[in-house]
Amino acid sequence: MSVERVGVLTGGGDCPGLNAVIRAVTRKGILTYGYEIVGVEEGWRGMMEQLARPLSLDAVSGILPRGGTILGTSRTNPFQDENGGQIVLDHMKAMGLDALIAIGGDDTIGVASKLCRMGAQMVGVPKTIDNDLNGTDQTFGFDTAINIVMEAIDRLHTTAESHNRVMVVEVMGRHAGWIAVEAGIAGGADVVLIPEKPFVLNEVCEIIKKRHNRGKTFSIVVVAEGAKLADGMVLQSQEKDAFGHVRLGGIGNLLSAEIEKRTGYESRATVLGHIQRGGSPTAFDRVLGTRFGIGAIDMVHNGEFGRMVALKGTEIVSVDIEDAVAKLRTVDMGLYDIAKVFFG
Repeated sequence: MSVERVGVLTGGGDCPGLNAVIRAVTRKGILTYGYEIVGVEEGWRGMMEQLARPLSLDAVSGILPRGGTILGTSRTNPFQDENGGQIVLDHMKAMGLDALIAIGGDDTIGVASKLCRMGAQMVGVPKTIDNDLNGTDQTFGFDTAINIVMEAIDRLHTTAESHNRVMVVEVMGRHAGWIAVEAGIAGGADVVLIPEKPFVLNEVCEIIKKRHNRGKTFSIVVVAEGAKLADGMVLQSQEKDAFGHVRLGGIGNLLSAEIEKRTGYESRATVLGHIQRGGSPTAFDRVLGTRFGIGAIDMVHNGEFGRMVALKGTEIVSVDIEDAVAKLRTVDMGLYDIAKVFFG
């Protein structure tokens, strides 16, 4: 089937670089291929409710440095509805969409993968600041996030040293600790705790004590939100989102209180939260998002449906969309071993 009208949506959490992808898809789609580009609003909710608007060259002018997404986003899961998948297919037809580019993380791309099996012409673009999507060496948004965290750690160093405190920095990372590890290394953290390696509180406290015993009067501990204690994960609540994920958080405050209790050193927690998602993307993320957008619209033109654009080494490639969501990309333990060299 020939393609004339292409939809693009952004799903899941926002992150810096989304607008770079939208801009690239729109400009090359219009100028090179003569397509009509349609922006689907609010992610998969927009497909369920037919929320969309045309994207012109003027509509994407000036959006490259902007964080977030001009299309809006949501954590809607069409397959929560018994007939959700078919509703999306019917609405694609009603909206005149010959193909759809889905920009998102594991959940958003997972929905696209299911729709592909139902016959939809889909192309995926990987997006997550957690950097945990399989099939690509890196996702856009991650570089911006680790730079934001690194700058926060730099600032916390000075106040920690001034007050002789232990500063616990809670960062994003539900199942994978890429942000914690890379920002921790870059920021000179004294302990880094990640979901992939459950930790024992007393061992963390001993590292801090040894550091203080050799004359250091402050410590920086970076902990991913999904880091696990030996006896299980710390949860903020039992509330789940549309994809069945429990809302995480609270481990930073718990850890800070326990460190102070067990070591006697004054401790404070800082939860960076959504600060990591906001603001203007770094140059790396602007370029990667642009390359992904160009790759995605090229894949549409070449009929490479059921595929996801990806970064392999320095090259932009096409990978099977089902392989991309088959498993999570977790932290390379060799990288974590590098971080451990600087513990204490």
